[in-house]
Amino acid sequence: MSTCLIVPVFNPGLLWPMWLAAVQNQQPGMQVVILDSASTDGTVFSALPADWKYLRIEKADFNHGDTRSQALQHVQPGTDVVVFMTQDAILATPESLNALLSAFADTAVACAYGRQLPQFDATPLAEHARYFNYPAISRTVSIADKAQLGLKTCFFSNSFAAYRLAELLEVGSFPSNVILGEDMSVAARLLMKGRRVAYVAEACVYHSHNYTFAQEFRRYFDTGVFHARAPWLLQTFGHAKGEGVRFVRSELSYLWREAPSWLPVALVANFVKWLAYKLGLIEAYLPLNLKRRCSMHKEYWG
Repeated sequence: MSTCLIVPVFNPGLLWPMWLAAVQNQQPGMQVVILDSASTDGTVFSALPADWKYLRIEKADFNHGDTRSQALQHVQPGTDVVVFMTQDAILATPESLNALLSAFADTAVACAYGRQLPQFDATPLAEHARYFNYPAISRTVSIADKAQLGLKTCFFSNSFAAYRLAELLEVGSFPSNVILGEDMSVAARLLMKGRRVAYVAEACVYHSHNYTFAQEFRRYFDTGVFHARAPWLLQTFGHAKGEGVRFVRSELSYLWREAPSWLPVALVANFVKWLAYKLGLIEAYLPLNLKRRCSMHKEYWG
């Protein structure tokens, strides 16, 4: 199976040497495309392996969907599967990539994503978020599962994900202009075509974020914007069937056992996320300047 790894980067920082070492410890012969949005942190890309492709774009030109689609133009002919990662997702074992690719032994699977484990410095909130969203049991889902899972059916993450290239292109690749959620959009369209989405718990990366209240607000505002601008997702799959309530209950139970002093922080954080998401859903009625202030991805607003 011919594979290409595509990685958008911007100021990768101190984790970059770890990321490089982990990737180079995987299977040999894999194509790699590094797409740099004009990093300014002094990261040296000239030392990349000679057979890797390095591309540079202006930061203002980056978009979660369109930039990834443009990167596909640099994939070698005959490539079967493209893998997408982010610069802060560190492959956990030498077999992580092979484990992800093993999902395609099932010919019904069009895309797959791996398990994200908390980083060593993860807060209790970040730890729980990873354990809740990325459990230890693998599964595949189809469009039929939306009756039970709702919007969770097309949950997906490009922090560590793979697609059959031909099928990705058949559904139009990634959406051209999204604030986030390009991965979920593609997974949803593939499900609607009768294909299956795999979650591979054995394919692990270390990836988590210790967000402040302000960062959580901005992230969930952007999620609300994404859902508001892609109404077909909710119309097709419905809402997440009480997923938010289950998350909060699970989080409070986890913190009660593991880190009770974080319970007040969790209550505030969940209110902030709820408020931001609701605000994002009505972004059409908000002035542009306010949307920029509320958003994590400010470049989206021009």
